[in-house]
Amino acid sequence: MKPKEMKELEYNQSLERDILDALRNPRPIFWLAVLVCAGFFAIGMATWVYQMLKGMGVAGINNPVGWGVYITDFVFWVGIAHSGTLISAVLFLFRAKFRNVFNRSAEAMTVFAVMTAGLYPLIHLGRSWLFYWLFPYPNQRQLWVNFQSPLVWDVFAVSTYFTISAIFWYVGMVPDLAIVRRYASGIRKRIYSILSLGWTGSLRQWKHYSRLYMFLAAFATPLVISVHSVVSWDFAMSIVPGWHTTIFAPYFVAGAIFSGTAMVLTLVIPMMKIFRLEKYITVDHFDKIAKVLLFTSVIVTYSYIVEFALAFYGGHKFEEAHFLYRAIGDYRYLYWMMLFCNSLLPLTLFIRKLRRNILYLFILSLFVNVGMWLERFVIIVSSLAKDFDPYNWGVYVPKWPEVAITLGSFGMFFMFFLLFTKALPVLAITEIKEEAAE
Repeated sequence: MKPKEMKELEYNQSLERDILDALRNPRPIFWLAVLVCAGFFAIGMATWVYQMLKGMGVAGINNPVGWGVYITDFVFWVGIAHSGTLISAVLFLFRAKFRNVFNRSAEAMTVFAVMTAGLYPLIHLGRSWLFYWLFPYPNQRQLWVNFQSPLVWDVFAVSTYFTISAIFWYVGMVPDLAIVRRYASGIRKRIYSILSLGWTGSLRQWKHYSRLYMFLAAFATPLVISVHSVVSWDFAMSIVPGWHTTIFAPYFVAGAIFSGTAMVLTLVIPMMKIFRLEKYITVDHFDKIAKVLLFTSVIVTYSYIVEFALAFYGGHKFEEAHFLYRAIGDYRYLYWMMLFCNSLLPLTLFIRKLRRNILYLFILSLFVNVGMWLERFVIIVSSLAKDFDPYNWGVYVPKWPEVAITLGSFGMFFMFFLLFTKALPVLAITEIKEEAAE
């Protein structure tokens, strides 16, 4: 065997061993994190049961603010979900090699975020056991859903997106599952054998696999854009000041990519430290994804400016009053915190040293996550709190059940992600091998 081939073989064996060690021997802090997240998830679910028993009155939702934290959480998690597959698919189509260390986490994040987001329409219903009324199906009562309602569009959009994202995630893992099968034993070997679909790595299999993966990436990209546009129409199709604007579709898509990129950093940096993967996830990788975060931050900031410009240039007195209310009204502190997190802090990424500082990127990603949640809250609540009729104005303050259920959703999301890192390869082994060979 030639020295070059010998070196490549040693690298491949080392790569497989290092990544699969994460499946076998995680640090004690891993199990502690799983227990903490599971605890928050259990508290959230218990609070949801309490709300169903007592009624929606235990939440802070009132008249006129009929949408509060629950819909804010729904839009936030849908945004996180949409960005994961979009990041993976778009970077794949553009042949960006640095995606190889982020794509598996981004795709897993997508699936778990959609699952989390899917709970919130049920929670917001109040009578959650009647959720099946949202689906169109023949029935003896001759009831049918209102297809003119954007909320019904959400049901179709989110379920379709979940299906495509789960398939995209699973297909990308098939070659790696075959590698795990080779190292596993007992019942685990049987499970991975089933999941790997008889993969042997033959030329014919790789040919079909490459075509399918390319098709799914090309199909997922426009789907993501259209689906999050549908979510934005939940608001833009109304005549409420602050919502009735044509910029919402691209604005929400850009915000989704922005928040999702931040969440990828939030997940990958601790994962890299816990599983000792610094050899494969380098500073150069973080430098490049930080540029994506900076670029999307600039787009989101531009959208904020355009919103104000449209309101005041259009001469619509209700729009003008609403945007002044955002800046100096009851929710002004949340609004300015949102601008600080989403527009000002990311500008520091123009400094190369900060883009390559792992700790700084992690802290910044947490601020961006907070800022994007506040953005959805400000858009939803401030518009409803002060619309056309002064007699109908009011202030919304979340109550403890809403806070507990929100924390429970974060616990659910992080718990599922941690379990994913224990059960499946956290990096795309075959793609990293291919990049190293090139």
